[in-house]
Amino acid sequence: MADLPGISLGCDYNFEQWSPEVWAEDVALMREAGVDLVAVNIFGWSSIEPSPGVYDFATLDRIVALLHDNGIRINLGTGTSSPPPWLTTAYPEILPEAADGTTRFPGGRQAWCPSSPVFRERALALVEQVAIRYGEHPAVALWHVSNELGCHNALCYDEASAAAFRAWLLRRYGSIDALNRAWGTSFWSQRYTDFAEIQPPRLALSLRNPGQLLDFQRFSSDALLEHYRAEAAVLRRHTRAPVTTNFMVTAHIRALDYWSWAPEMDVVANDHYLDHRLDDPDAELSFAADLTRGLAGGRPWMLMEQSTGAVNWQPYNLAKAPGQMLRNSLTHVARGADSVCFFQWRASAQGAEKFHSALVPHAGTDTHAWREVLELSSALDALGEVAGTTVAADVAILFSWESWWATDTEARPSQDVRYLDQVHAAYRAVRRLGLTADVVAPGADLSAYRLVLVPCLHLVSDEDAAAINAYVAGGGHAVVTFYSGIVDVADRVRLGGYPGAFREMLGVVAEEFFPLLPGQRVTLTGGATATLWTERLRATTAEVVAGYADGPLPGVPAVTRNSYGAGTSWYVATALADDDLRDLLRDAARGAGVRAAGPETDGSVEVVRRTGGDRSYVFVINHGPQDIEHTVTGHDLLTGESVPGVLKVGAGAVRVVREEPVG
Repeated sequence: MADLPGISLGCDYNFEQWSPEVWAEDVALMREAGVDLVAVNIFGWSSIEPSPGVYDFATLDRIVALLHDNGIRINLGTGTSSPPPWLTTAYPEILPEAADGTTRFPGGRQAWCPSSPVFRERALALVEQVAIRYGEHPAVALWHVSNELGCHNALCYDEASAAAFRAWLLRRYGSIDALNRAWGTSFWSQRYTDFAEIQPPRLALSLRNPGQLLDFQRFSSDALLEHYRAEAAVLRRHTRAPVTTNFMVTAHIRALDYWSWAPEMDVVANDHYLDHRLDDPDAELSFAADLTRGLAGGRPWMLMEQSTGAVNWQPYNLAKAPGQMLRNSLTHVARGADSVCFFQWRASAQGAEKFHSALVPHAGTDTHAWREVLELSSALDALGEVAGTTVAADVAILFSWESWWATDTEARPSQDVRYLDQVHAAYRAVRRLGLTADVVAPGADLSAYRLVLVPCLHLVSDEDAAAINAYVAGGGHAVVTFYSGIVDVADRVRLGGYPGAFREMLGVVAEEFFPLLPGQRVTLTGGATATLWTERLRATTAEVVAGYADGPLPGVPAVTRNSYGAGTSWYVATALADDDLRDLLRDAARGAGVRAAGPETDGSVEVVRRTGGDRSYVFVINHGPQDIEHTVTGHDLLTGESVPGVLKVGAGAVRVVREEPVG
């Protein structure tokens, strides 16, 4: 992590929007609130380079000095996230092009194409100047490359992208024949004779080639990663401070394969905003935190942005209820965050995000929101000793951006099958059971886990499939859900029956998919219900746990369990209702000897343990309307009280207990 004390509190400060008189007031309030880290120059390009090659650092110098003089560390942005108007006016070719061939113009943010050589040249020139000026400044704790890369401009279809895509394909495949095989171009007379014939997958009159779509997603992720590396390389010539950028591990951003990005980060950082478009926003927050921890290799990570209340971009920008901001923040801490930062410090009076909440709201400091900020700051100070510890988990959930891309594509058996929905369903069940899960890549070492969940892993490489199968054969327990193991990395169907890569390990063969229509529901023997999906399945070596009692396939197996080597594998060939999936995973967890950290609930209570050396901390987060009790002995860091064996946690409250050593 960056050189920061304890569990740090931070924020973005868009000082350019305010007068110098406000700066002094703001820094005094930052000290009152215990702010440790302030991000500046995130969108500073037009201010520090007002015309081509003319740099003006006077204002940024003043802010850096003001923060430093007040003991506040800086997360310094490179300023390259959005180009200034003079750049897009002089070089309109840097503007991104959408899949329909139309240009996206300035006026918003991130109006640049990742493959534009002109943008790259001008951006790196700016980074060089910023790095030279501040590279050794003692206030700089962290460098922040661009901002939320891929949030708006991940996929660009212009001619610069076309040329870069061809070069990427040549490196990946080496020959046009290899590319033709990978994309299956014998279908629909798409065979290429030269890389020069290949275009980005712009909108077409019919379904597009799925292999091309998948590779364009991979290329686009790599193109932005190449840009990150270029900026980071400039910084590292001039600074010893860690370098990172802010990921967007959320429900609606799927553009970048963060498994490939994470090793490039000195600190893994994520932006997360509670998403009220989802049925269970709290569960998605916990999932995103666990996935970010997975990207950090289990080590502590940084919450770079969240909101104190309402955001500015959802259909209904709901404020947070009293106590919710503290619960949200400490949920991230419970799941591995050692820094809690916000967008932004002071709510903007103008601009596209003027109704986005902030640490200092429009109404000022005589407000409920400001008092909650002070409460959070006090809580983070009390939790300082938790910093550096890691989260204990017996369960792993496999997650793949490539499988997400391959699942949610144009041509598929059911447009209602969405990868993230199935991952979230598995996660909700685990959370309701009181279990803690690591979210890991398919190729991760699984040996430390008692139970591994493989939800809807449609695309999986031969190597990663072999690792999952070997985990079970070696004594592990796995639950695999439908539409898994179907295609390889080229999006080529594994022949011989579904679920392809996992047939032998699961002891089943499916001959045909039978997706269900919207609203259609089937009943299983034993009373469980399911929607969305069925398949004509037969058991080879597996035991049939439940079959379909009705629907298109009565009598056909729906849930199976198989002994494979020294381990056990389950297959769920349909989308079970939430309660029924929870019940099945309860059985699987018991069979695997998984130890729950918390009680089984409706998801309103979360219990997570962080450990390090001989230290152990239990976080109990009560999202529900009723007081609860949890069995634990130790010292409550938030209240300062001793906990003799039973911890009382009020409705909507959070408690963190340093457990007494056993023995």
